[in-house]
Amino acid sequence: MSNTEIRHPVPPFNRETALTKVRLAEDGWNTRDAERVSLAYTTDSAWRNRAEFATGRREIVDFLTRKWNRELDYRLIKELWAFEGNRIAVRYAYEWHDDSNHWFRSYGNENWEFDENGLMQRRFACINDLPIKESERKFHWPLGRRPDDHPGLTELGL
Repeated sequence: MSNTEIRHPVPPFNRETALTKVRLAEDGWNTRDAERVSLAYTTDSAWRNRAEFATGRREIVDFLTRKWNRELDYRLIKELWAFEGNRIAVRYAYEWHDDSNHWFRSYGNENWEFDENGLMQRRFACINDLPIKESERKFHWPLGRRPDDHPGLTELGL
């Protein structure tokens, strides 16, 4: 890895920098740009996402490309759960629909570990999908970054 490859904030995290890291991750994923998102991870980053394992940026890009081709109109909210040193735990929810217009809200938890340059080197995700009616959706902002004034998970009662 090049020494110029730094993603601020870097560990050790305090409450402010952990909150910033979580929001930056949320913003990145809401772009649905797999190449851009992969740059937040080390070149040899290890993932467990449900029952799928990915290692390295190329596999991360492939995974995210498949994901966002299947999970349409994807909108995500992440919330800080805990942090210490170079680790952050988050809870999150995202809404999406499949190509048959069946809507889901997916709930999950992630554990993140960062290297000294602020790149995520390990990501462990547990996720459950809840079928919802379109009328039950809570995430209504235009595709892309969640507006600063849009409620978070706690405010939405999730």
